[in-house]
Amino acid sequence: MVDANKVALDASSSDSFHEDDKVFHKLGVAELGAQFDFDKEFNDIEILAQQAKRESTFWQKVKNFEFEINFKNKTYMIYLLGCFASAAGLLSGLDQSIISGASIGMGPALHLSSHQASLVSSLMPLGAMTGSILMTPLNEYFGRKKSIMISCVWYTIGAAISAGAHNYHVMYAGRFILGVGVGIEGGCVGIYIAESVPAKVRGNIVSMYQFNIAVGEVLGYAVAAMFYEVHGGWRFMIGSSLLFSTVLFFAISFLPESPRFLIHKGKLGEAYNVWKRLRDVDEYDSKLEFLEMRQAGIEEQERKASENYLQVWLDLFTIPRNRRSLVYAVIMISLGQLTGVNAVMYYMSTLMAKIGFDTKNSVFMSLVGGGSLMLGSIPAILWMDRFGRRTWAMNIVGFFIGLVLVGVGYRINIKTNLAAAEGVYLTGIILYMGFFGSYACLTWVLPSEAFSMSKRSVGMTISSAFLYLWSFTVTYNFTRMQNAMTYTGLSLGFYGGIAFLGFIYQIFLMPETKDKTLEEIDDIFEKKTIEIAKENIRNMKRFWRI
Repeated sequence: MVDANKVALDASSSDSFHEDDKVFHKLGVAELGAQFDFDKEFNDIEILAQQAKRESTFWQKVKNFEFEINFKNKTYMIYLLGCFASAAGLLSGLDQSIISGASIGMGPALHLSSHQASLVSSLMPLGAMTGSILMTPLNEYFGRKKSIMISCVWYTIGAAISAGAHNYHVMYAGRFILGVGVGIEGGCVGIYIAESVPAKVRGNIVSMYQFNIAVGEVLGYAVAAMFYEVHGGWRFMIGSSLLFSTVLFFAISFLPESPRFLIHKGKLGEAYNVWKRLRDVDEYDSKLEFLEMRQAGIEEQERKASENYLQVWLDLFTIPRNRRSLVYAVIMISLGQLTGVNAVMYYMSTLMAKIGFDTKNSVFMSLVGGGSLMLGSIPAILWMDRFGRRTWAMNIVGFFIGLVLVGVGYRINIKTNLAAAEGVYLTGIILYMGFFGSYACLTWVLPSEAFSMSKRSVGMTISSAFLYLWSFTVTYNFTRMQNAMTYTGLSLGFYGGIAFLGFIYQIFLMPETKDKTLEEIDDIFEKKTIEIAKENIRNMKRFWRI
């Protein structure tokens, strides 16, 4: 049987149509309306969509975990997709924070040395690096949606092994496997949402992932507090993600695959069926975006025919547009991780104990940091797409001030001024975690939208690998760095210094991608870095004149 999707793509890449699509890509909306017969083009696409629907049997849908939900108001489907996909962050946040409370009972039960305890905390981000590397082949072979479901399987296995561990070797294995799930999920969710939702809400919805991470972290502290006095309660804490990973696995099955991924695979009919679930195709802009998406897919297929897998990776470094987006994504991710948030989250209960709280209350007080992180991410969901990425990046100033107060709080003698020490420290933690919650949303939004379609999976793999590399490095070396620098020196000198350098970078070199489609963002990164800097300086001068 002839593959209708392939025929359609081949036909649409004929000289005349291919050239017209290039005109659209370069000249924009007004010219396209005069040159295209919209009715004919979309009638042909609709035929392919209907054929794809007829060929999709019940068992194929079961095999693909595709249980279709549709809404007349497409906004409902967009937010359903965003809510379910971003809910994967609950697992990541839960497993990051739960170790803070679990370590109190786990250490004596498994006879962990300080070095072994550090490894238990840091092996999850190390496993996440492995998951990030696996993300590209999984994304390419299984797709965005199924990759998220695969990450749920890793979570389930890792949680089961960790909860049943009777020595530190088994615990190492469980935490590492959990980390693999975190790494696969971390990059896939951002790509999946960015490729599926409209540009005007992309930042808000991708930010929901960070919000869910924060909710998961609060949940982790809450679960730790619930099972603190239960005999062997640390096993219940660590094993709790079993429930969430199972529910999420089945919830994701009701979502569609990314339409851009389907076009990337040459499945034009299936892509349009998904597009009709996510957009009102009677609207002119929705049709334009689909045609632009298709054109990007055609150009990608042409490139793909002349390059091998190694070339895809090399192009990320050798082509200036790709290299600029990679440097940008890695720097923005590094600014989020090297300011110490994961170390603070993993060791929150320990730090609370050192500032004067008893062991039990230190677990409960950890909710202050987790709650601040969660509340801080809410403004990003509501307003990031309104104010833009550059404005939102200025949250770095807020959490720098929080770091200063955290450092100062540790300099106050708790024996003579306990109330002052706790007050200053907790104020710093609330400011730091709150502003970081808003800022951290950029960690997921910016890389997910910076790369071109053909380099998105590879680019996110490298970005995610750096994210978890820094997370592992900061967490594993936290105790040593604290002993070498003192906690005040670490928070102010190291974490605060990186935040200050990040502020300078963002002012001059960070581009604005607000309200841009993924294809329009390609044009931004075609500009040289010096041009982006000059544009930012001109915009700042205009702002100060106003």
